Order: sequence, then structure tokens, then C-alpha cells
Amino acid sequence: MAKTIFIAGSGGIGKAAALLLREWSPFNVNIILGDVNEGSLASALDFVSGGPKKKVKVETVLMDPTGINDAMKAAFEASDVLLDCSPGSQAPRMAQFAVDFKMHYANLTEYVAETDKIMKLAKNAETGFVLQTGLAPGYINVLAMSLYRQFVADYENEKVERIGMKVGALTAHAHAPHFYGFTWSPIGVATEYVKNSRVIRKYKITEKPALSARERIIIGARTYEANLTSGGAADLPDFFEGKARELDYKTLRYVGHYDWVDSLVKKMPKDKSLPKKLEAVMLEKVPSVEDDLVLVHASVDGFDSFGRRRMLEKAFFIEPIELNGRHLRAIQTTTAAPLCESAMMLLTGEHKGVILQSQIDPASFMAGNFVSQIYR
Repeated sequence: MAKTIFIAGSGGIGKAAALLLREWSPFNVNIILGDVNEGSLASALDFVSGGPKKKVKVETVLMDPTGINDAMKAAFEASDVLLDCSPGSQAPRMAQFAVDFKMHYANLTEYVAETDKIMKLAKNAETGFVLQTGLAPGYINVLAMSLYRQFVADYENEKVERIGMKVGALTAHAHAPHFYGFTWSPIGVATEYVKNSRVIRKYKITEKPALSARERIIIGARTYEANLTSGGAADLPDFFEGKARELDYKTLRYVGHYDWVDSLVKKMPKDKSLPKKLEAVMLEKVPSVEDDLVLVHASVDGFDSFGRRRMLEKAFFIEPIELNGRHLRAIQTTTAAPLCESAMMLLTGEHKGVILQSQIDPASFMAGNFVSQIYR
């Protein structure tokens, strides 16, 4: 019997998730795309429905932006999983629908307050709620957990010196003075550049200002810069407090970009308007680019049982793909694939309540049909 998956939000990630589910699901699925914008729904339906026909039913539902209508009720009653690709501010509302209609739920948002609300409302739910499952937070955290488990098994030491998680949504080409191009949400970029980053220092959780710990790193024989940004660590600071001397999440950029951003930020007032003001200036100076790539790097550094220093690390370079005649940017696939994998995990029926990134089994998740075809 086919399972029905409701995707809330038909933008770039929502329609990518629908296409991946249509093409790569290991069993029959029905897909319902929901959005408050009729034009976006029509565009997404055309995107997902193109190419040779497969036995996948794809429908659309025009959602009420503040309440619930009859079409939404019927769709929720028929759905097994709700994949939340809506704006992060809507996450608690979408999660409440999942509770009310007994659907499994997975989202992408890195917003802390919204995540806390969902954890409270889903604490005793009969269905599973996978939170912050995308690229960063999301896959990068599962990769770090995988390396940590391997480190403990190989070197018989549960305490480590450093866990590093780094992700860059980059352009294939970059120009002075900014050495950057937008491949995803400009306000998302601006926000992660100004909000504090949750880290571990000396085995304890603390917060550090964004862009306050720049480092250079060579990955695949190419030099990049990485700096602290907000959101990408998910719940790993909680899991590794007392186990890791240092842990942090950093965003990768081409050399020169962070100098340019620093020159902007130091001229701006440090108040609540900073993200919007930084976004406005960046939108004026930085182009949006379709030709993207995503770079993912995780590392675990520590000592083995004989006192010798060891490091395990893994990196992925992901480029755009063509799938059934449709072009998918790297940022779309790297975000949508973990979301789809979470849906498969939830549909096993083995999970109830809140599932955080540190609680996902890395081996089975990374070997799954969606993740393994993108991260390789």
C-alpha cells in the first residue's frame, strides 16, 4: 500500500524533495504539495510531473496562511508524513498539524525558539518528529556522529580534543571584492553571520560571536576559510558536553570573503536591525547564482588509548545534477536528500516523539537510498 507524504512549501527545497521522492523512493508513495501561493504550486507541480511517467500520484493543496481549510484537513487525514519546507517561523504551526492529525513530521529549520516549542508539543506524540534535518543543521551532524563513533571504536577513547563541522554553499566561480554569490536565502546568510554560535570550549557549552574564529583549511588541495556561524551544530553541543574539549560549526567560504563581510559589519549598528541591514547591502553587491556547489567537511581529533594523536575526517564536494530532465542545484539536493531520508526512517514506524540529530543512527541513515546517492 502506498504511503502519502505531504510537503508543506513548494519552493526550491520542497519541489526538490518531491522530485527525489518520486524518482528514488524504494516503495510506492503519493505526494501532496501544499503552499499558500497558487503560482508556486503550479510551477512545482509542473517541475515534479515532467518526464517519463512513474506510478506516483502528485497532488497540490492551496493552504490557508493562518488557519486550516477543508482541503488541508482532507490532505492531512490522508497523509502519513508531513515534510516541513515552509519558513522557519511556521514550524510550530506545521508541527501542531502533525500532532493533531497523527502524522510523522520532519523539518529543516535551525531556529532555536521554534525548535524548543516543537520539542514540547511533540514530547509524548505517538508519531516521530525529526528536527533540523537538512544540510546544516542535518547531514553535517550525522556525519560528525559517524566519525565520532568510528573514532571511539578504533582508538578506544570516548573523550576527544575537537569535533569540527564545516559546510559551504558556494558558487563555482567567485569575484572580488566579495568572492561570493547567493545560492540560497540571503536573509539566512545575513542572520547566520550575526547571531551567536553555540560551541563547546573546555568541555563546556558556551556561545561565541559569529565570525569570531576564522581559520584557513585545505580540503581536496584547495584553500578555504571557515568561520563560526549560528545554527549548524544542532543538538551536538548537548550530546558532546564533557566528551569533547572543543566542538563547533563553521561556514566555509573562499579566501577574501570574510574580510569583505567584516568591513561591512563594523560600519553597522549592533542592534536587532543588523541582519536586515547586512542583507540589504549584500543584495546590492552580491549576485544570485544558479551554478553552485556544496562542500561538506567533518573531523574528529583526539588521542588513542596509547596517547598518540589521531584524526578522522571526511569531505564531500557536491555539484548540481540532472534528474529525469530536471536540473537540481547542489543546495537543493544536499538539503532535500536528508529530509527525504528522514521520511523513510519515520515510515518504518520505529520512532515516536522527538528525534534529534545526535539520536539518528549514522550508518543506516547515510546508507539510505536518498543520502547515499547525493553524498558520495
